[in-house]
Amino acid sequence: MTDEYRAINRAHWDEVTAIHVRSRFYDVAGFLAGGSSLRPLEVAELGDVSGQRLLHLQCHFGLDTLSWARRGAIVTGLDFSPQAIALAESLRAQTGLSGRFVCADLYDASRVLAGPFDIVFTSYGVLVWLPDLARWAQIIAQLLRPGGTFYIAEEHPIANVFEEGADGVLRATYPYFGQEPLISEDEGTYTDRDAPVVHRRTVAWLHPLSEVVSSLLAAGLRIEFLHEFPYCMYRKFPSLAQRTDGFWHWPAGQDTIPLLFSLRATKPA
Repeated sequence: MTDEYRAINRAHWDEVTAIHVRSRFYDVAGFLAGGSSLRPLEVAELGDVSGQRLLHLQCHFGLDTLSWARRGAIVTGLDFSPQAIALAESLRAQTGLSGRFVCADLYDASRVLAGPFDIVFTSYGVLVWLPDLARWAQIIAQLLRPGGTFYIAEEHPIANVFEEGADGVLRATYPYFGQEPLISEDEGTYTDRDAPVVHRRTVAWLHPLSEVVSSLLAAGLRIEFLHEFPYCMYRKFPSLAQRTDGFWHWPAGQDTIPLLFSLRATKPA
């Protein structure tokens, strides 16, 4: 990632962090009252984390990181946004939970973090901010102990290809095999599309699912499972409706395309 692109994205995330922390989407009040930001999916698929050294990459302002701490993990969170890390530290202090937060670019993680870790975790809206998945996977492998686990739950890349028109029809708008960075100036942010945002410009990279899997395999990790789901973590398309599981689903009987995938891998002992 060039310094210019990194600066553009950091300015955006520094600004929207303040919007996110006030949103119903993140429900910080509920978290401070003892709740968890984790969804049943990742809790079930990652399993017992008690006593495990868990690294959360691209942790934003730390809700998931600290939620893993509530489940007994020894947590470290890393994010490139100073505003997000400052807020994460504040939440850690308010809750009294143990944890460490580091402000650094993901591609510097193996230099600034003292591993190894038992678990590397990342989730929801992270991969599009990374220009180089091969390096990403190599860093994960470097930070994991032999026998350690990597887990990701993430928006399915095929969902990024489509936009839904006013007629409810999905139309392919963006390339699936993205080569060049995608520069956008969207309104608001995913927690509030009407929120006034000054730093609207962002730079993203589209990665096909094959690139995710191949990068992890090339880094020496062993894939345990790859799951795909017809729902996602926010209202990506207008026709989606939220159900009691907290995810946004297609109308009944209309599971058009996958919206979410999860993957678990291990580093050979």
